[in-house]
Amino acid sequence: MTSSTPAEADPARHRRRVTNTIKESLRELSIQLSLLNHQVSARVELKDADLSCLDIINRHGPLSPTALARRAGLHPATLTGILDRLQRGGWITRDRDPQASDRRAVAVRALRDRNAELFALYAGMNSVMDQICDRYTGPELDVLADFLSRTTNAGQDATSELAGE
Repeated sequence: MTSSTPAEADPARHRRRVTNTIKESLRELSIQLSLLNHQVSARVELKDADLSCLDIINRHGPLSPTALARRAGLHPATLTGILDRLQRGGWITRDRDPQASDRRAVAVRALRDRNAELFALYAGMNSVMDQICDRYTGPELDVLADFLSRTTNAGQDATSELAGE
């Protein structure tokens, strides 16, 4: 008598279980990253939403306030307060947008001077992530990167749909 693994016994059931485990793990990861970001924002005396906006500006900026509000899913009036706090803290600058046809148009740009503080606070997580990635082969990392990219895109699409965009 040969014994079979759960995947061999009922592949569809095994696939559903693994898929559910992945979804639950992503939810837990989201919570843990939110908690990490909360700790980081507290250390640099920012609100959570301020840190999120700063991250968006660092990754995608310079941006107009309207584009930032759209990416962050925030009302423009809420964003004004966030930008004021970030500018007072020396995290961003708001300059005239030289590419805009409206001379009143503003571009929000991150100031790199304070990024070292953020890098230091995320250093522990980044170090552990490097160790985790070291356990995978190049092709396995390609699959993981593809999965995370597709998952991110699905999240963006779901957010846009809920926002009515």
